[in-house]
Amino acid sequence: MNIHRLLKARAETGKPIRVVVIGAGKFGTMFLSQARTTPGIHILGISDLSKQRTASALAATGWSEEQYSATSAAKALAHGTTFLTEDTDKLIQAGGVDVVVEATGVPEAGVRHALAAINRGRHVVMVNVEADVLCGPLLAVKARQAGVIYTMAYGDQPALICEQVDWVRSIGLEVVSAGKGTLYQPEFHASTPDTVWSHYGISPERAKESGMNGKMFNSFLDGTKSGIEMAAVANATGLMPAPGGLTFPACEVGDLASQLIPDTDGGTLHHKGQVEVVSSRGRDGNDLENDLRWGVYVTFEAPTDYVKNCFADYGLITDASGTYSALWRPYHLIGLELGISVAYAALLHQPTGTADAFRGDVVATAKRDLRAGEMLDGEGGFTVWGRLMVANDSLSLDAIPIGLAHGVKLAAAVKEGQIITWSDVEVSDEIKNSLAYRTRREMEATVLPKPTTPAKKTPPATTKAKAVPK
Repeated sequence: MNIHRLLKARAETGKPIRVVVIGAGKFGTMFLSQARTTPGIHILGISDLSKQRTASALAATGWSEEQYSATSAAKALAHGTTFLTEDTDKLIQAGGVDVVVEATGVPEAGVRHALAAINRGRHVVMVNVEADVLCGPLLAVKARQAGVIYTMAYGDQPALICEQVDWVRSIGLEVVSAGKGTLYQPEFHASTPDTVWSHYGISPERAKESGMNGKMFNSFLDGTKSGIEMAAVANATGLMPAPGGLTFPACEVGDLASQLIPDTDGGTLHHKGQVEVVSSRGRDGNDLENDLRWGVYVTFEAPTDYVKNCFADYGLITDASGTYSALWRPYHLIGLELGISVAYAALLHQPTGTADAFRGDVVATAKRDLRAGEMLDGEGGFTVWGRLMVANDSLSLDAIPIGLAHGVKLAAAVKEGQIITWSDVEVSDEIKNSLAYRTRREMEATVLPKPTTPAKKTPPATTKAKAVPK
């Protein structure tokens, strides 16, 4: 509650937090729009594949050319301006950097940049949830060993969920479930970049004119992004996926306390302490009136009759028994809120959510019948979607994580809905030598998954099971 005061103090003493941003896409640009007016934060440098794109992003968010006219990181440090570059490694190594914001969205790049920053003694704000789910539990260990912070990005849904979970636990209540909302229908798992725009009510022509990335938007629709974000929450909070993955129950906010509770108490959950995503659209195809499509939620349980009475006395929405209640946030502002993570890392030496174990994983699952010889094209593409799994089950199957399912050739035919394993593909030397692959394998060997999901009705998934929730 004193972050703004601490930031002002840094500004007044001439010691702002020096930040470099990697990736000037939507998330990075939204952060840059607010960093310009936030006291105590100095954007020392920005790295992107295109300096012109970075300059356009800055111009669109109110920056003057004088603010990013520095010709080197050293001059930017000396004059309080910003240096634009396409050389990310050089920027990470520049003198005076406190925090590295990784916002590329590319798993291989995210792992490489995070390791470089950690080795150089920089705090890392990992906007790149794809990289975090692929290797985050190990990156967090390496950061702790180096004495720096590795953190989720505040403003993105996983960090906001972690905040709600922490609030519940910090007042002595038990978290029953936590997650987010999204637009979901079972058939979306088969969506491709060619079909995605009709689901958003956007023409392909308009999408192209607006520079919208079809694969990126499709990853939100086909269930991959939901799986990735819930795996990140599981790894950071100890909440576990259901054995069969996400079920996407349709639920209005007023029904969270009745639906996002165990099925033994009339709800939809497999177990207490579960991550789950709720749909803003019913299975009948009709949108709900009071949905949580853009928000996050947590459900919790009254431990005593006294607390149940308090829930009633103060107007909390509960289930019929009065035992379970819910708290939700209807929106998230992604990059506009990212400065909170920067400040927490640099000023308080605390993360806004970070993995402490390997509990959840997201694995490549066939969108259609695939032939031997076809190339997997990764998140949001034409061939696979990412399914949330318990990490122990994923490793038992030797499933391919969605973050590595790009540019990989199938050695065998795979049926629609089948989880793809390493034995189904040709693992080239290029893949084996990639930093993301090697870091992932190191994590699998050293950061043991724990604990497993509480056993109940639903059996663990198999590679032959059709993985589309009904």
